[in-house]
Parts: sequence; C-alpha cells; structure tokens
Amino acid sequence: MRVNSSVRTSKLNNEADSQGEKIRVGLSFVLKACIFTTGLAGIVAEYVMATMASYLLGNAVLQWALTISLMLFAMGIGSWLSRYIQPPLLDSFIAVEFILSLLCSISAVFVYFFSVHIQNIASIIYLIAIGIGILIGLEIPLVTRLNNYFEELRINISSVMEKDYYGALFGGLLFIFLALPYLGLTYTPLVLGSANFLVAFTLFIVNHKALQFKRGLTALSIAIPSVIILLFFFAEPIILYGEQSKYVDRIIYAEQTRYQRIVLTQWKDYNWLYLDGNEQFSSYDEERYHEPLVHPAMNLCVSRRNVLILGGGDGLAAREVLKYPDVKKLVLVDIDPAMTRLAMENPILLRLNRNSLKDKRVSILNEDAYIFLKRIDSLFGVIIIDFPDPKSVTTARLYSRQFYHLASRHLIRGGVMVTQATSPFFAKRVFLSILKTMRSAGISAIAYHNHIPTLGEWGWVLGFNVTGISSSQLKKMLGGIEFPEIDTNFLNREAMLSMLNFGKGMLDELDEVEINDEMDLSIYHYYQKGSWDIY
Repeated sequence: MRVNSSVRTSKLNNEADSQGEKIRVGLSFVLKACIFTTGLAGIVAEYVMATMASYLLGNAVLQWALTISLMLFAMGIGSWLSRYIQPPLLDSFIAVEFILSLLCSISAVFVYFFSVHIQNIASIIYLIAIGIGILIGLEIPLVTRLNNYFEELRINISSVMEKDYYGALFGGLLFIFLALPYLGLTYTPLVLGSANFLVAFTLFIVNHKALQFKRGLTALSIAIPSVIILLFFFAEPIILYGEQSKYVDRIIYAEQTRYQRIVLTQWKDYNWLYLDGNEQFSSYDEERYHEPLVHPAMNLCVSRRNVLILGGGDGLAAREVLKYPDVKKLVLVDIDPAMTRLAMENPILLRLNRNSLKDKRVSILNEDAYIFLKRIDSLFGVIIIDFPDPKSVTTARLYSRQFYHLASRHLIRGGVMVTQATSPFFAKRVFLSILKTMRSAGISAIAYHNHIPTLGEWGWVLGFNVTGISSSQLKKMLGGIEFPEIDTNFLNREAMLSMLNFGKGMLDELDEVEINDEMDLSIYHYYQKGSWDIY
C-alpha cells in the first residue's frame, strides 16, 4: 500500500530533516535509475580490479578470488558505516557517488603509474579495491533510505535489490563483451567513473534547491569531470609508461582482448610476443621452439594430408606445417580472434609467419579447442597443441587426461599428437605430469627437450597413435628421422638425437607425479610451485 502525503512528509522530516520539503517527486525515478547503475558499476569495478590484479601480479585464480572477496568484505564495511550517516542524506549520497566516480576513474592509471616506483604494487591494488568496495557498500543503504520516502518498506527493499541485481547482470555482460575487449583496462575505468558521475550529477541538478551543502558539491561537480576529461587524454601514455616497466624491451604494440593481454616488444631487430605477460616466442630464436614442435610429428605420422593446430594463433607453427607440399588442409583453432587477426595484419608477425594464415589451405576457427573437439567428427594425421602454459585453471584443463583422450579420438591410426610441455628445468613436475597424463589417455608417448636462449630449457611430449609400441621403439624411430624434405634453421638428425636424451635424474620423478585430471588439476598446482623466478 502506498504511503499517504502526511506519512511521506513525516518520514522525510525524520530522515532528511528540512531537505524533504524541497525534494522533487522526480527523485524517485532518478533513484531507480541510480540503483541500476550502482549494480552495473559495482560489478564492473570488481572485475576491473580483479583483472588488473591478475595481470600485474599473476596467478589469476588467486587474484580474482582475493580481490573480489576483499571488495565484498569492504562493501559490508561500507554498509555498516552507512548507519552513522545522518541527514541530509541526499547530499551524502551525491558526495559518495562523486567520490566513487573519481576513485574508479583514476584506479588503473594510479596502479600502473606507481607499479614503476613501488615494488609491492599488490598493496596499492588491494587498498584501491577496498576503497571502491566501501563506497559501493555505502550506496545501497543510502539509496534505500532515500527511496523509503516514496515506497513502503516491503516494496522499497525488493525494488532496490531487484534493480541492483539487474544492473549487476548487465554490467557483467558489458564488461565481458564490450568493455574489456574494446576499451581495455585503459578506458573501462574512465567510462565507469563517468557513468557514476553522470548519475550523481543528475541528482545534483534535479534537486539542487533541496541540497544543504551546495558549495562543496558544486566544487566536486566541476573538479571531478575535469580530472576525468584530462585522464581521457593522458591515461594511455601513463598506463603504457607503467606497463613498460614489466618488460625489458620497448613495447611497440599492446592490446587487451576479451581473453588476454597481447604485447609485442622490440630490441634491435628482434621482437617478442607476450600473452598476459608471459613470453610466447622471440624472433631471435623462435625456430628452436617451433621446429621441434612441428617437424618430428610431421615426419613420424603416416599421413600429413589433414593437420590440426590447437592454439598457435601467431601463425608460426602453421608456417612450419605448410612447408610440406602434401598438406592439403590445415585447421587452426585459436579462441582469440584478435590474435589471429593480428597474425594476418601486423607487419612483424606477417614477416615471421610468412603469411601462413592467409594460405588457401588454412581454415581458421576462433573457438574453444575443447568444444571444437567435442563437436567435430573429422580425423587428422597430425594434431599440434600449442597452448599457453597451464598457469591457470582454464589452461590446465587443456592438459588433462580427458582432453588428450578426446584429441586422440580425432587421430587416424598412425597419427601423431604433440604438445608443448613447458620447461623440464623450471617446472619439472609439470613436464613429467604432461608425459604421464598423455600416456594415461592410452597413447604411446615420449618426451624431448631443447635449450631456447630466450625461454630457457623447454620441452615437448609427442604421442603416437599405434598400440603396442614402447618408448624405446618410439625413441629409435624419432632418432632415425633425417628431415630431408624441409628447409630448417635449426633442426636436423643430430639435434633430434640430442633432444631425445636427458641428463641424470631428469625423469626419475615420473612415477611420483600425479596424472592431471579434470577433477584434480594437479598440473596447475605444480606450475605455481615452479622455479620461474630464477630465470
């Protein structure tokens, strides 16, 4: 039941003091729009801070869980603090929105700038996340108390929470499909801050006469948009300045996609590709990675007619595959369309991959590799798996027993599957677990390794889809390949023989490591315990 005029006036006088006489009835509509925006801005702010933490600090699962948990905890603190805010409530709410818009806008710029000067940037990220969380926590109780003038408690609470949750859904979709891929961490916080400011400014204009602290709020309404406008011009160079500190060499290209951060750097005449801060290759020595990845499998298989590459969106593995004239079809599946687009447009990558992705034999599919393997019924003579390291739960799943078993179903009899298997030196248990996991999927598998100057010691695991073949037989077969048909910069028979042999004790822990299973991603935990900081 709607409260009558006298009850409304009584509520307003008790809650908002003399402010109530002047508040326009239109405030109810503006408040409802504000609640929706609050939910939207809140969820986007959480995702921005979590993404920033995972990118700058690594260990995405830990950082997302920790950052969002801290923000939710801070929202609880903000809700608790709101009980001590006395009338005039509208002034307080507008002030909170103004301050929140400023903090959201400067968050990314502030973090990236100080990442150059402060070694423990985690504390800065968490403090900003907590600050944003407290301000978000203040919003809902304040807007509920203001809306109490227009609606009875039962309707008021449900109305406020309903629009807040709707806003959260819209914000999540906005962040995933629009903000992160198109605005990135540079402009998403600025757009978010601008939205918060516009809501607060609308309340400020519509109810200007009812406000008691006009002078202070007017000053904020001028200062904050001035800061936001300046940041729209200077945010990108500031963030690039901060990001540059993560890399030894000069950044010549950077893009935040829906899936990852792509960075290209340059030193003298050489280039490096990084995904989420992790080196993928250097033009200085990339052939020492891509030739061992591709050619042993291409020479061991019974047919090279149909080849599948999972990952490898840079086109360098495809370049090696296309050296074989008997390849009739190459399917490349990479989840990130931005990566394959870059490989077909960027002059540096085009020079390195020799326009491989534009070859008429190549079909490019931008989708999840797991889903792709589940939906198709095609068979391939060679499957090359060139995924990033299993440093997250998402990528660790692509090194599981279930994944290798699924991939093996798409191999012809006598077909070969090969995967990059990270470093047998810096992440020995990861390397061994990949070997053991592939064997557990019913495939005869063997490991080999090579020293890559810019990456360190690196490894691969190759599986042969023939029953009853032993590791020693497989090793003998690989060691006998002459690689006569192709032009290589590094790989020959002597190099292959060297790669098949390991130093003392390198494979001794094979029986001790666990198989990487979807229900127990042991490889992810092994990776987190690797000795990467040594390199």
